[in-house]
Amino acid sequence: MPESPHLTLEREGHVAVVTLNRPEARNAFGAEMLVRMADAWDAIDKDPDVRVAILTGAGGHFCAGSDLKAMAGGWADDAWSARFKTDPDLHWRALLRHYRLKKPLVAAVEGIAVAGGTEILQGTDIRIAGKSARFGIAEARWGLFPLGGSTVRLRRQLPYTIAMELLLTGKHITADEALRIGLVGSVVPDGEALAEARKVAAQIASNGPLAVQAIKRSVMETEGLPEKEALAKELEIGWPILSTDDAKEGPRAFVEKRKPDFKGR
Repeated sequence: MPESPHLTLEREGHVAVVTLNRPEARNAFGAEMLVRMADAWDAIDKDPDVRVAILTGAGGHFCAGSDLKAMAGGWADDAWSARFKTDPDLHWRALLRHYRLKKPLVAAVEGIAVAGGTEILQGTDIRIAGKSARFGIAEARWGLFPLGGSTVRLRRQLPYTIAMELLLTGKHITADEALRIGLVGSVVPDGEALAEARKVAAQIASNGPLAVQAIKRSVMETEGLPEKEALAKELEIGWPILSTDDAKEGPRAFVEKRKPDFKGR
């Protein structure tokens, strides 16, 4: 029987579900998984029928970060590793370090989500966790640096002292604590994170896709700008949306008391 792929990409209507699929290693990142992740993000952004994506993990865990055993022994010299030689930015795109999807990305987290698992989480837009999920940036405990972007993004997404405590101690926190500090947006009973993520994704996918993508783009591109510049950028991004066919369909559907039939144009 052929080995299962380390990552799967499935379509459910307008929703793409990306599943980290190394359950025997708590879905730790390896060369194959990173290549498949980068390819998945590219495919999702290029597919006009995909309006929202979900990122989750197989086997009851989200992701345990990089595969330290493979790192210690050196990556295998295979076709997957060869991709990095021709595309040195591939692993950063895979980890959403300085690449963000144009489409909304919902994380469904169960079990372990530590080190790179918490780092990639910061590149998602909406985060739903099972009650027993655990989070943490553990790199400092092993003499490593969290190069997935956490020294920049975690500080911007959380209060300074909380971000610093997580980064410098490497401690793990519970889902309830992650909710309290704002690392995740909601906590559900164990085993229900993906089902809840599907509900949220379906609601997003039912909205106007051009409007949704423009809203996300505006939030990302105005971060850190002075208010005057940010509002000008918001107008630049948002104003063209009002002249689209979707912008005409929405009010028309409201008047006719029916569900809008958005076409993404």
